[in-house]
Amino acid sequence: MYELKTKETDNSVIEFIETVESEKKKADAYQLLDIFTETTGYPAKMWGPSIIGFGSYHYKYASGHEGDAPLVGFSPRKAKISLYFATGDPEREKLLKDFGKHTTGKACVYINKVADIDEDVLKKLITQSISFLRETYPEGTE
Repeated sequence: MYELKTKETDNSVIEFIETVESEKKKADAYQLLDIFTETTGYPAKMWGPSIIGFGSYHYKYASGHEGDAPLVGFSPRKAKISLYFATGDPEREKLLKDFGKHTTGKACVYINKVADIDEDVLKKLITQSISFLRETYPEGTE
């Protein structure tokens, strides 16, 4: 049976951030930690070895595949900072138009540094993502 790699762990968020090699990226990680914590009201938790997540939800697809994931999160990776918001939400695309310098992948939004983005739009993206996931998965949102 398939097992998810990205599970909530008891690892320390601060210890993880302290392992970030770039001092600038480390400072950005602490800034994002403050923004996400304040905006979500959830404590930061490590998901897998490198994702800092906030809240959680249980999803189940029509295929039968199911699991748990953070409502929102981020990861200060070597190349770029990955931001995790709900996929499939049309509001996300509208908000990203005013977000600032970023690129998007299938599930992630990538930024080079916090200074490149609009923090107010970031807070709206966080709030919208949580609202969307609560509506989509009302039974399993924490």
